[in-house]
Formats: sequence, C-alpha cells, structure tokens
Amino acid sequence: MRGLLYFGHPVNTYGTRLEEILLKKISKSFPNYEIENSNQKCHQDGYQQRKEQTGNGMDYYTEEVLPRCDGGIFLPFRDGLWGAGVFAEARFFTERGLSIWEIFPNGIIASPDLNLVWSLTINETRQRIRNDEGTIIPY
Repeated sequence: MRGLLYFGHPVNTYGTRLEEILLKKISKSFPNYEIENSNQKCHQDGYQQRKEQTGNGMDYYTEEVLPRCDGGIFLPFRDGLWGAGVFAEARFFTERGLSIWEIFPNGIIASPDLNLVWSLTINETRQRIRNDEGTIIPY
C-alpha cells in the first residue's frame, strides 16, 4: 500500500507551470507515495466552509486533511521564507514524528530543520499572495 504525502505550497503557485513541474518531480522522487495536493477544489471548498463556520479555515487542513497523510513536502517562497500556513502544516507533521521535506523552485528536495526556518506572519504571507484588491500576485 502506498503512503500519502501532502504537498503544501503558496496559493500563488496554484495552477501554474511551476506547480505542474514540482508535482512531477515529487511523484518521481517519492514513488511509494500518492500526492495529496492542497490545490484541489474539495480542499478550497473545505477551507472556505470551515472559515465560515469557525473563522479559521486552516482547521479544515489540521483536522481533516493532514491527519490522513504520512508526511509532507513543502515549497517556501523564492527567498526561502515560509508562508505561515505552509509552516503550520509542516509543524503539524514534525510534532507527530512524521517526515517532512522542502522542495525548492528548482526542484531540489531537502530535509529542513524547522527550528532554522524563517516563517512569515499571516499578514506577511497574505501580502506576498494577494494585492490590496485581492488579485493573486505571481510567485
């Protein structure tokens, strides 16, 4: 039976060529895992529904999606800083003793030490993803 590996990445990489390339790299590098991509309509709907119910959409991931996974692989921003949500997802796995990896835009995969990772705040993360009008900013 194959494991399930969660792919956490900034929203502004959803539906991009970069996302497509990285998914292929992850699949090739982790052949014993199926990839649970955060960029799926079911997850976007689940996030929105939970946000409307509780005010915190991330609860959807930490309570429904991540517990089904055996580990995760995460994409930081190009300057190496981790978005708040991506960092929280990675921490979810490490707190449970599960493996995580970091994937860089060039496809290199490494094992990060979350104690050495620089994480953005929620507001800093939002500023990198959307402009004041709510339009997605390119990664």
